Amino acid sequence: MTKKAYAKINTFLKITGHKNGYHTLLSRFVKVPHLYDSISFVPQKCESFTIEGCGDVPIESNTIYRVFKAMNIETDFFKHHKVVVEKNIPSGAGLGGGSSDAGAFMRLFNEVCELGIDTPTLAKIGSTVGADIPFFVYDYKSANVSGFGEVVEEFDDEPFEIELFTPSIHCDTALVYKTFKRELFDKIEPTAFKGWENLSSKEVLSKVSAVEANDLYRASLIAYPELKEVAPKDWYFSGSGSTFFNIK
Repeated sequence: MTKKAYAKINTFLKITGHKNGYHTLLSRFVKVPHLYDSISFVPQKCESFTIEGCGDVPIESNTIYRVFKAMNIETDFFKHHKVVVEKNIPSGAGLGGGSSDAGAFMRLFNEVCELGIDTPTLAKIGSTVGADIPFFVYDYKSANVSGFGEVVEEFDDEPFEIELFTPSIHCDTALVYKTFKRELFDKIEPTAFKGWENLSSKEVLSKVSAVEANDLYRASLIAYPELKEVAPKDWYFSGSGSTFFNIK
């Protein structure tokens, strides 16, 4: 009763608008095959929903617990099993670790307990907890993600290898988005990335710089100027950071 929760990179991420307090986007999410957490259900008598392996994160803030509550399933299963997370994906790194853990948990819970929830419904539930979770529920290798993150369309991307560099800088996603809204939102040019969703990641990245590929990179540099000191030359930036990546 174990499932891998893979990291992701955003080969490109463009902000398309702002509505009801949240940003909308167009992004290419790509699974990182060599970096993943593991989610397991381990037999143990538990008085309440129990998660091990997530450090000192309060259970009320844990994305796994939050999606469990959102699924609203009456079950005794977690009175006899604990959730064990083997963490390998760093947090605050733009790799989607917490969201991936939540998506993998939802899929494992659905399978093990034979809940019979179809994937679109599962993804919709996940979207109420975190914008990145639907991508991980669908478990595609690559997808175009739009809207608030709830629109996930599988994309047959040209294969490539991914190299990662994650500095010891924790980027807070909410702060990065807030910085973008305050400093950069008025500079959005939707025509600049028209049609990117139809191109391979390699095609897009061959045409643009790291700052042009990811709107949140510039915001992250404003919020965390120390990123400039560690950025590898000609590498790209994933999500709200702090991970840089290169593809081959």
